[in-house]
Amino acid sequence: MADFKTAPADASVGVKFMSWVDNRFPATQLFKAHMSEYYAPKNFNFFYIFGALAVLVLVIQIVTGIFLTMHYKPDASMAFASVEYIMRDVPWGWLIRYMHSTGASAFFVVVYMHMYRGLIYGSYRKPRELVWIFGCAIFLALMAEAFMGYLLPWGQMSYWGAQVIVNLFAAVPFIGPDLALLIRGDYVVGDATLNRFFSFHVIAVPLVLLGLVVAHIIALHEVGSNNPDGVEIKAKKDAKGIPLDGIPFHPYYSVHDIFAVTMFLMVFCAIVFFGPELGGYFLEYNNFIPADPLKTPAHIAPVWYFTPYYSMLRATNDGMVNVLCGLAGIAGLISLLGVKGKSRIAIAVSVIVGIALLKTFDAKFWGVVVMGAAVIILFFLPWLDNSPVKSIRYRPGWHKVMYGIFVVFFAVLGYLGIQPPSEIGTLVAQIGTLFYFGFFLLMPWWSTIGTFKQVPDRVTFAAH
Repeated sequence: MADFKTAPADASVGVKFMSWVDNRFPATQLFKAHMSEYYAPKNFNFFYIFGALAVLVLVIQIVTGIFLTMHYKPDASMAFASVEYIMRDVPWGWLIRYMHSTGASAFFVVVYMHMYRGLIYGSYRKPRELVWIFGCAIFLALMAEAFMGYLLPWGQMSYWGAQVIVNLFAAVPFIGPDLALLIRGDYVVGDATLNRFFSFHVIAVPLVLLGLVVAHIIALHEVGSNNPDGVEIKAKKDAKGIPLDGIPFHPYYSVHDIFAVTMFLMVFCAIVFFGPELGGYFLEYNNFIPADPLKTPAHIAPVWYFTPYYSMLRATNDGMVNVLCGLAGIAGLISLLGVKGKSRIAIAVSVIVGIALLKTFDAKFWGVVVMGAAVIILFFLPWLDNSPVKSIRYRPGWHKVMYGIFVVFFAVLGYLGIQPPSEIGTLVAQIGTLFYFGFFLLMPWWSTIGTFKQVPDRVTFAAH
C-alpha cells in the first residue's frame, strides 16, 4: 500500500479534503507540474495569449454543441426545421446556436494566430518538433470537425458545399468513385451522409481533438515554452534549478490569460449579439434557405477559414499543371548541374516520371492534391527551416518581408476563395499558390541566406 500523508489534526476542512484527494489522485502534484511550478519565459508578448484562447473556444464549442445536440434532428427531412426550432422556440436556443457558429470562426481566428506566432518565433524548431506536429494534427482535426459540422444545418450552402467537396474525392485515381460513395454513404449527398457527418462531428472527431490537445500540452510542458527571443531558458538555472529567466505560469500568466479572455469575450459577445452573420462571412445567407437538390446556388463557396485552400484547388487547372511541369524540368536541370554519376540518372528519371504523372492525371485530381498538400506540408516545417536562429527578431530584414508577403498572399487567397471565379482572380490565385509552396519547399535554401544577428544568452525583457 502507498504511503499516505495525513493532514494535521488542526488543519482546515479544505486542507484535509485535499490531503484525502492527493492520497488517491495527484491533484496538487499535477497543479504544481503544469501551473505553479511550471516556469515559462518572462518575456511573453501579445502573441502568446492565443493558446489559452483556443482552449477557451474549444470549451465553448463543446458546451454549446451538447445543448444543440439535445434538440437537433440528424434527419434530412427534419434537420433544417430542427435548427429553426432551436432558433425560434427553444429558450435561449438562438444564443446557443449563434455562440456555436461564431465560435467556429473564432476557433480558426485564434488557431491561425497561434500558428503564425509559432512560425515567426521558430516554435517548431528543436526540441519542439513534436509539439508542432501535434498542433498541426489539431489543425487538421479542426478542419474535419468544421467541415462536417457545416453540413448539419442542411441549408443550401451546407448541402451544395458538401456536394462539391465530397465529389472531389471522386477525382482520386482508381479508388475515387468508391471513396466518394463511402464518404457519402449513398450515391448522392442525403440522409446517410447527414447521419455519418453528425456521428463524426459529435463523437469521433471531438474525441480525437481532445486527445491531441492533451498530447500537445503535455509535449509542450515536457520541453518548455519557446519565447520571442528563441532562447532556451532551461540553459541557465539558479542553485535551486529554477530558470533565471523563468517565472511561474501561475499566477503570472494565468492572470495574464484571464485579462486576454476578458478582452476576447467582449469582442465575441459583441459579434454574437449584434452581427452573428458578420456580413455573410460567418453564416452565409444561402444557408438560411432549406437544402434543395434541384436548385444550385449561383456561387458555391466554403466558409472563410477554408477559402485559402479552396482557392488553391480552383487555381490548379490545365495551365497550372503545365507550369508545374516546366518548374519540375527547371528544378531537375539545376539539380543535375550539382551532381555526377548515378545520381544524375536518378534525378533525370525522377523528373521524367514526375512530369509523366502530372500529365497523366487530370487537373481536378492535382487540385485535390495541392489542397491537401498545403496542409500536410506544415507537418514538415521543423525539417525545412535551416536558419541558424529561431526567432524572426534575429533574422535578416528581408526574411521579415518574406513572412509578410506570405501572410498577404494567404489573405488574398482567402478573399479570392469567397469570390466567383474570374480570369484575373485565377491568375492571382495561381501566383499565390506557387508562392505558398515555394515559401516552404525553398526554405532549406533561403532560410540560411543573409546576415543574422547575435542571439543573446538571456531573454530580453522590459517590465510593463
